[in-house]
Amino acid sequence: MRLIGHLENDKDARTFGDFLYVQGIETQFERDGNRWAVWVHSDDHIAGAAKMLGEFRANPKDPRYQAGSPAEKLRQQAKEEDTAYRKRVVAGKKLLPGLTGYGFGFVSYALIVASVIVFLRSQMGDHVENVSFLLIKDVDFSGDMIRWTPGFDELRKGEVWRLVGPILIHFGFAHILFNMLWLRDLGCMFEARLKSWYFLVFVLVVAAASNLAQYAFSKQPMFGGMSGVNYALIGYVWIRGRFDPGAGLHLDQQSLILALIWFAACFTGYLGPIANYAHTAGLVLGMAWAFVDSKRK
Repeated sequence: MRLIGHLENDKDARTFGDFLYVQGIETQFERDGNRWAVWVHSDDHIAGAAKMLGEFRANPKDPRYQAGSPAEKLRQQAKEEDTAYRKRVVAGKKLLPGLTGYGFGFVSYALIVASVIVFLRSQMGDHVENVSFLLIKDVDFSGDMIRWTPGFDELRKGEVWRLVGPILIHFGFAHILFNMLWLRDLGCMFEARLKSWYFLVFVLVVAAASNLAQYAFSKQPMFGGMSGVNYALIGYVWIRGRFDPGAGLHLDQQSLILALIWFAACFTGYLGPIANYAHTAGLVLGMAWAFVDSKRK
């Protein structure tokens, strides 16, 4: 915005301002002592506006400045168009009110949608055979007992999606509900602060590591859930928030304590079969990743 000159009174300022508005030149007028300073917003309009200002000063009573300026009509038309536009556009927060204060995280919601689709396809986890291609290891569901052979035969064949696939499988409504709530809040925060592509890399690495840890220590492929990724997010946000507050990542103490209590409770065995090794690998990897990022930044 540049100053192009002054006008002596507010009447001339209003008249000349209306004239420039009709010409499509956006201006701003400020009182400067007993005069009005004329500011032009766009550098492209400075030369033309300065010339018009000189012509206006030479003959402010010229009919082109005085006779029925259409500025007010144009302003009203612009206001009506803006109102009509706002009626046509639906804000994201109104469309999806549960998006938290961090906006829409594309990768986070893509993972949520994929998890829900797999959940429905597997009939809430009761028929994992319908999505068995996501398990880290091929399982035979044809007999009375579930059969599988140890090893990484499928991965060696190039079925690398199996490293990540188990995070989309959930067993029961409560399982998927709480996992998706954590993913929505922490995932959208991560994406808003550190970009979606970086979050996608984070998810792929953490998912592969936590799934491999669970398979290696449990010695069986029937597991699933987003918990490993969520605990990695919890660990990342916790440590990054402590060592690099400027990153804008924060986990309140109550949520952190609740997550750690649940982490410990899962090891008791009273909550049923839990992918504890995936939880542990995710939490440790998330904390380590955050520590490195905080020092690097």
